[in-house]
Amino acid sequence: MRRLIGGLALAGLFAAGAAWVLSAPRPLPGGSFAGVAGDASRGAQVFTAAGCASCHHAPDAEGEAKLVLTGGQRFVSDFGTFLAPNISPDPDHGIGGWSEEDFANAVLRGVSPEGAHLYPAFPYTAYTRMDDRDLADLWAYMQTLPASDTPSLPHELGFPFNIRRSLGFWKLLYFNDDWVMPEAEGQQMVRGRYLVEALAHCGECHTPRDMLGGLDTSRWLTGAPNPNGRGTIPGLTPDHLSWDASEIAYYLETGFTPDFDSVGGHMVEVVENFSQLSAEDRAAVAAYLKALPEGGEMR
Repeated sequence: MRRLIGGLALAGLFAAGAAWVLSAPRPLPGGSFAGVAGDASRGAQVFTAAGCASCHHAPDAEGEAKLVLTGGQRFVSDFGTFLAPNISPDPDHGIGGWSEEDFANAVLRGVSPEGAHLYPAFPYTAYTRMDDRDLADLWAYMQTLPASDTPSLPHELGFPFNIRRSLGFWKLLYFNDDWVMPEAEGQQMVRGRYLVEALAHCGECHTPRDMLGGLDTSRWLTGAPNPNGRGTIPGLTPDHLSWDASEIAYYLETGFTPDFDSVGGHMVEVVENFSQLSAEDRAAVAAYLKALPEGGEMR
């Protein structure tokens, strides 16, 4: 009996140790961005395409105030309410004390400077596909923005979702940098895929999730319930969206549909961002969406 108890205890310790290792955050190799100088002027376009201000400006901010990344917006989910943090250059309450490598680990790996997992309400699962040059340019641009000394507010999560270490297992299931559309032929399609799947992270809202909150990529961009419980987010695959490519591009520029309706909800901010991008970028997104298979399942 003593041997049995001892064996069980040893097996338990081994299992706990293995779980601790498997759930560990996995940052980038040290020095990954050493010597990579970003261009702030190019970073402004990356910032806009990635929608950084849309989530991180203060609630009800307007105009230039949207460039003050105070945080505080609330994002309701089935797992609790996430509050966007201050990511302004303030050294105490924002990310002004971070290094470029800290920033890269957060954006590309979902790992904080303290070595903890970040919640995937921050769409690093899409940003992980971001080009290194774009990451460096984005970092350079964000240093030029106004600082805010408003403290970040804690997320409102109950047990067990408040255990950050458990995100290590979630990442093992859902986190990789593979393209959802494995083949993209031609410069326009490559750019469209990059914008939709990486920078603009369209799948985060327009793709259904499973019971653990992971994107169901077998139904890519086919629409999803609104996390706040009010209505649904529409599908973008050809069986859900019948607009032609020029109509999609026009909507992204103006917010007007072919039926003379206008954009609403969070898409107002998305269109505001896309309207500042080039016509070529909007056309690339439209081309990508028109190339999607019906039902969203990639071959």
